[in-house]
Amino acid sequence: MSYYFAIIGTQDNPLFEYEFGSSKQGGDGVARFAEQARHMNQFIVHSSLDIVEEVQWGSGQMYLKCIDRFYNNYVSCFMTGGNVKFLLLHAPSQPASTTTSRASTSIAANPTSPQTEEAIKQFFTEIYENWVKTIMNPFYQVNMEVKSPVFKSRVAAAGKKYL
Repeated sequence: MSYYFAIIGTQDNPLFEYEFGSSKQGGDGVARFAEQARHMNQFIVHSSLDIVEEVQWGSGQMYLKCIDRFYNNYVSCFMTGGNVKFLLLHAPSQPASTTTSRASTSIAANPTSPQTEEAIKQFFTEIYENWVKTIMNPFYQVNMEVKSPVFKSRVAAAGKKYL
């Protein structure tokens, strides 16, 4: 499965972006988005912001689960207390086939399964902890892009650990 992770600020501006692939079940951690569709990731994520704004007020939860679907791409969302949005676009490696009678237990094969939702929730929770540490830096200003290599490596480590 391929992932595109974005942190969107309070003014709907991108603060951080990172693209990676699944490291579970023999994955090499490299994103496998189709080359002609790779440029669409930002548009898909930003188009789901309208849905986030609708869902965030109806739920008291920070983790909003899978909120949008665009063809074979799914968007999951996590809201912080400061109205910063963590959005994860995840695209299954292969389209789910309906010819098999037995469902796969792989996270990559079932983008909306409870196991996948739990793994994404744990990923978001770890990223949130690192986000709080990052914005506590006295030199950080609200809605400023995050360019820290340490934060990027922690996002990569969380992606490798949970996804």
